[in-house]
Amino acid sequence: MVTQDDLKRRVAQSALRFVLPGRVLGVGTGSTVDLFIDALAAAKLDVKQAVSSSGRSTAKLAAIGIEVLDLNDVESLPVYVDGADEIDAGFHMIKGGGAALTREKIIAAVAQSFVCIADASKRVEVLGRFPLPVEVVPMARSHVARELAKLGGRPVWREGVLTDNGNLILDVHGLAITDPVATESRINQIVGVVTNGLFAARGADVLLLGGADGVRELRR
Repeated sequence: MVTQDDLKRRVAQSALRFVLPGRVLGVGTGSTVDLFIDALAAAKLDVKQAVSSSGRSTAKLAAIGIEVLDLNDVESLPVYVDGADEIDAGFHMIKGGGAALTREKIIAAVAQSFVCIADASKRVEVLGRFPLPVEVVPMARSHVARELAKLGGRPVWREGVLTDNGNLILDVHGLAITDPVATESRINQIVGVVTNGLFAARGADVLLLGGADGVRELRR
């Protein structure tokens, strides 16, 4: 029987062919990305430098001998590899289950190509079954929660979690996101929001989707 972990390993391995030898690599965060970093180490590709979206990934990259650079010191980033909590047919995503959404979104904005690695369970018709993470400045938590409730969602404070930026996460349950680009923009306009986990204005370019029949490569 093929397990979800098996599917994640397959897509992680498949993503290696998008790595450009000798170039800085963008690396995201999450369980599938952890497996990608493991595959990167085993393949012994010519990757000496990377940009990372979280302390978790930075530690794993450093452990296999890859220097992690500050994004401010990188002039170009050909490829960014990251996972998704949900992805729709338009390659819009919900991300942020690991609370790294802001740094992920910044790196995605810089990258020339965003390669999303995901198992088939992450593909959905309408985004929103997975609660939408929103990163919030601490003093604005209650205000932002009230505004999010006006949009029809049920915001829940992810207690005990601080982002790498020192902020809080509100997870918004119960949204059916039929217009991801508009919803992303609307939530980002709420005062006190750093950003939200909708990657719609800048979605994925390539989706490597792991299923029981292997890995499919889909392009936007």
